[in-house]
Amino acid sequence: MSVIAEFTIEAEEFLLGQLVAAHPSVTVELERVVPAARRVMPYVWGYGEELDAFENHLSADEAVRRFETLDRLDGSALYKIEWEEPTEELVTGIAETDATILEAHGADEWRFRIRFPSHEGLSEFHTFCRTHGIQYLLTRVYALPDPVSDRPYGLTDAQYDTLTQAVERGYFAVPRRVTFAELASELDISEQAVSERVRRGANAVLTRVLLDEPPRRAERD
Repeated sequence: MSVIAEFTIEAEEFLLGQLVAAHPSVTVELERVVPAARRVMPYVWGYGEELDAFENHLSADEAVRRFETLDRLDGSALYKIEWEEPTEELVTGIAETDATILEAHGADEWRFRIRFPSHEGLSEFHTFCRTHGIQYLLTRVYALPDPVSDRPYGLTDAQYDTLTQAVERGYFAVPRRVTFAELASELDISEQAVSERVRRGANAVLTRVLLDEPPRRAERD
């Protein structure tokens, strides 16, 4: 069963954090990625008014083997950074435990949200950080429930299908283009079943997206 871990870490605890902290007007966000190589930091977006100075710092820093500017927009840029030895140990620890970075951003303090394939992976990551002197504050750990199906947000197949039909047919449009009664007829189920599936399905999706809470085991249809 996969496990989601959320933690905060001071910038001084890892190389990229140290580089960003030297430029107070710059913030950095890591792209969602599975680290696959010890030398490569996942792609990172930089935001702020000091990106030129930040890039000069990357070019001059002895810990950086090389970096590429892959894309540039107004006030932001996408980088790929390759480190000299010693490697960026925090991300090495993530890679060695087969974890996935779901979210990571910060300046003086960073927030990480990482998915591990199991509790054992999280334990191995903790051991790696302790061995390498990396200190972090674990703020939340939760296990994803055993899936009822392969549907997202913990929805049952019935909830997913009914909610998708409601969206596609315009139930949530203004003005509303379809009623529960019409959906019930199309799906060959009762109007009450449509109502319950749509309400429960919408609640599951909105809870996950707006409140960032882990999906719960789906309620009955």
